[in-house]
Amino acid sequence: MRPVHIVKHRRKVHVHAAGHGYDSGVTKATSTPVTQERPRGGRLPRNARRAQLFDAALEVFVANGYHAAAMDDIAERAGVSKPVLYQHFPGKLELYLALLDSSCDTVIAAVRDALASTELNKERVQATIDVFYSYVADSQAAFRLVFESDLTSEPAVRERVDRVTTETAQAVAEVIHDDTGLPTVASELLAVSLVGMAQVGARYWLENATALNHEEAVGLVSGLAWRGIRGFPRTEDSDA
Repeated sequence: MRPVHIVKHRRKVHVHAAGHGYDSGVTKATSTPVTQERPRGGRLPRNARRAQLFDAALEVFVANGYHAAAMDDIAERAGVSKPVLYQHFPGKLELYLALLDSSCDTVIAAVRDALASTELNKERVQATIDVFYSYVADSQAAFRLVFESDLTSEPAVRERVDRVTTETAQAVAEVIHDDTGLPTVASELLAVSLVGMAQVGARYWLENATALNHEEAVGLVSGLAWRGIRGFPRTEDSDA
């Protein structure tokens, strides 16, 4: 890839999931304890009620794990009756899968936004790495459902967890292929390696290396990734 000019201001890609934003200033996330139930209210629009149930389920699943979580606990935390909860989700697994789908979609969409946020590949690398660090730093710890699920023996769960790597890597691979002209299989291998580095590094940083702040951690890892990927020159017919 041809050298690019460094710009002082890069577009920040914000990540949001299950009604909560991810603040890059957060340096440590911990499991959220289940607190007292929310006050019971009147009827809510279906989408608003579903978001409320997602919030409650996220707290209970992260605090207790799938197996120890109970629908009673989730209903109580949401401030609704069990029949209301079952109107939206027929069982605990269906609720867990729906919440997992939402969390996975958040990561995938954020990576695509990061790749589309600039035509400068150095900034693309940094924005993409930042997605994973922003995601794991969320105080709601939604990332634990995606990367640390205690139900990966369930095929439907494993499929969704794998989808995060598959679809984010596919988005990165398309950029690599278009810019370098590398064969599809080579582009996909490089992309999976970059995504894996971002995922594993972000989780390690959260648990062990938070003496480094968010920006420092992203700068180190994206610098490493850029030094590697820039060794593959852009094709002559590339637009940027």
